[in-house]
Amino acid sequence: MTTAENAPTRGRRIARPVGLVLALAGLALCALLSVMVGSQDLGVSTVLSALTSQDGGQAETIVWGLRVPRTGFGLAVGAALGMAGALMQGLTRNPLADPGLLGVSAGASLAVVLSTGVFGITSLSGYIWFAFAGAAVASVVVFALGSTGSGGPTPTKLALAGAGVSAMIGSLTTSLLLSDAATLERYRFWSVGALSGQDPATLLQVLPFLAAGALLAAAVTPGMNLLALGEDTARGLGQRVGLVRGAGVVAVTLLAGAGVAVCGPIAFVGLVVPHVARAICGPDHRWVLAYSAVLAPALLLAADVLGRVVSHPDELHVGIVVAFLGAPFFIALVRRQRISEL
Repeated sequence: MTTAENAPTRGRRIARPVGLVLALAGLALCALLSVMVGSQDLGVSTVLSALTSQDGGQAETIVWGLRVPRTGFGLAVGAALGMAGALMQGLTRNPLADPGLLGVSAGASLAVVLSTGVFGITSLSGYIWFAFAGAAVASVVVFALGSTGSGGPTPTKLALAGAGVSAMIGSLTTSLLLSDAATLERYRFWSVGALSGQDPATLLQVLPFLAAGALLAAAVTPGMNLLALGEDTARGLGQRVGLVRGAGVVAVTLLAGAGVAVCGPIAFVGLVVPHVARAICGPDHRWVLAYSAVLAPALLLAADVLGRVVSHPDELHVGIVVAFLGAPFFIALVRRQRISEL
């Protein structure tokens, strides 16, 4: 191979870490804006003073009690949804896949409705574990159905099983909501997707699950690179295809299940961000995962800040803003690029 042929590869190897550093800088800026901007105008100097001093004043209560935890939720949940989306698209080789394809959002929704309508649980700290369990059970059912027959859990069977299970669970959820107005009233605030109004303690409770999912996701990305060459090729190179897919599904369940349980089903983050990451760094899943873990929380925090600004002093929930931004962006992405099987 000549030097000229090597040049693009070397250029991309240099551009990837540089781009990731720039993405991290953008994420830091979004996190800073998330702490600075709110329904109450405090001023830059007041916010900085509240961050560095412990005077017990109103500014410190707002910054440390509301804005810093909200930013923490955006960082953790955004990274989780971004990585889960990258994993789903790589595992199923489906460019339109997102974490909800495994029934994560549907299972969590049904569990929240059951916990509030049947057991009378109204606090987030109470029904978050129901949501997480519902997401996990739905993912297990989808994977079990997608694994039946010859060939194991193929991308097509996983997609069909996910669509079928999500439709069935969605119909059950709707029927329960329509029969209980009080449950519908409580459910609608969770289902819209929001970073505000969350108990900071819940973030600490789900962080171990998010960390385990992130580590597992990083561990399966080399195998996903082999899967991209085709299952027969991957098996010929000694890769255990079923093990990679199974571990990937567990990682998606941990990441997306915990994120959805805490902040609700926030759409488009896990769908759009991996495409942006892939456009920047190429098809290597190791880099796609890393970029998605940085770009997704940046998008989530930017959307959250925008929701506070456009309706000041009120605010739009981040789930609404992300959907508003993500839909036209993804349409433009599809029109400008050839989106085929990954």
